[in-house]
Amino acid sequence: MKFELEQIATIHSPFCKLVNMPVQPKGAKNLYATIEFKKEFEEGLKDLDGFSHVYLIYYFHKVSKIKLNVIPFNDKTNTKRGVFSTRTPVHPNKIGLSVVELIKVEKNIVTIKGVDILDGTPLLDIKPYIENFDKIEGKVTFGWMKSTYNEVSEKRSDNRFIENK
Repeated sequence: MKFELEQIATIHSPFCKLVNMPVQPKGAKNLYATIEFKKEFEEGLKDLDGFSHVYLIYYFHKVSKIKLNVIPFNDKTNTKRGVFSTRTPVHPNKIGLSVVELIKVEKNIVTIKGVDILDGTPLLDIKPYIENFDKIEGKVTFGWMKSTYNEVSEKRSDNRFIENK
């Protein structure tokens, strides 16, 4: 089945190059960005400002190839992993997901904090984080991922997922 998604907004961040970016929002906790929504979607932002955090669902527009096996940025063993066990940008549908802090909503501009996203990235959707829906209760496991909070916060991207290195 084929279907189309529509870009609803553009993310404007301080990152103009794919190399040396934080690889997760934890590494960008003090960095601000704005999301400029198309005017026809402005009405849909009503009441969003009551939430502290939002999920951003976006399109990795600079990814040209998919890979089914990758060495993720936070893999301490440098082992190739199945792409679906990673958060790398080279998934078949090139969809990104970040949870960021919502700072303010003014007309069609949303200001966020904790952004790990390339400037100019197309936003596909935004959804509020709701702890009563989203918080995981009980035992949580992290598979191969062994990096500590500090290691994740300090990790920066390199050129491993960029074509024509």
